[in-house]
Amino acid sequence: QVQLVESGGGLVQAGGSLRLSCAASGRTSNTYAMGWFRQAPGKEREIAAAISWSGVDTYYPDSVKGRFTISRDNTKNTMYLEMNKMRPEDTAVYYCAASSRSTYARPTIMHYDYWGQGTQVTVSS
Repeated sequence: QVQLVESGGGLVQAGGSLRLSCAASGRTSNTYAMGWFRQAPGKEREIAAAISWSGVDTYYPDSVKGRFTISRDNTKNTMYLEMNKMRPEDTAVYYCAASSRSTYARPTIMHYDYWGQGTQVTVSS
């Protein structure tokens, strides 16, 4: 099994920055592509960013493109999400996810097998 633990969430003012971390443990050799998803109250879970196993390929939806940066350090089994120029609409619970089947940066939930518990991010206006 693989365990994913997010950290770094919190409260930030609009225009500010936060950095999320996701630490993987357990059978990390089973994890390949990884991603950050987010879910706002009353809304479906959506992709915030995804990264391939090598870290070379990334995916961002238009809503965060140019503001968020995903990265990973495979030597530390850790993934990061740098969020800049944050907006109130970025407020959500952010979840870390890992795939045991795909090495490519995948934007859809169905490609991910392991999930963290989530960390709350709140952006005040």
